[in-house]
Amino acid sequence: MSTPSGPDRGSGAGSVTAGPSGAGAPQSDAPPEFVAGQVVTVFRSKRRPGTDDAYGPLAEAMLEAARAQPGFVDFASFESPDGDRVSLVTFDSQDAHDAWRDDPAHRAAQARGRDELYEWYAVQVSTCRSATSWERPAD
Repeated sequence: MSTPSGPDRGSGAGSVTAGPSGAGAPQSDAPPEFVAGQVVTVFRSKRRPGTDDAYGPLAEAMLEAARAQPGFVDFASFESPDGDRVSLVTFDSQDAHDAWRDDPAHRAAQARGRDELYEWYAVQVSTCRSATSWERPAD
């Protein structure tokens, strides 16, 4: 299930929200620390109209639970003007990913999403083969 995240780094159409790297990590403008071997889930979805009140609290609870999960690395979510969403969640290993996937509260939230909240969703899970990043040096 897609979940909202930490402070909004954008607003309106095409907005981006991104979570800290690791549970309890401080917010930073630095890129997350991605490395080869991490497991990345791409969750694409479209919510049903009128589900904001039910979705928000459930999504916040699931994000909090994911961040507390051992091996959590990062979460980010992007929404298009027409309401299509892409959420990315990264765990440090397949075992950490599988533990989150199989968490009973997460499974219950997934079922509720199918029953009440989503028009559709699609999930892709991949292991990162390589990772690079760049950050502008301080002036």
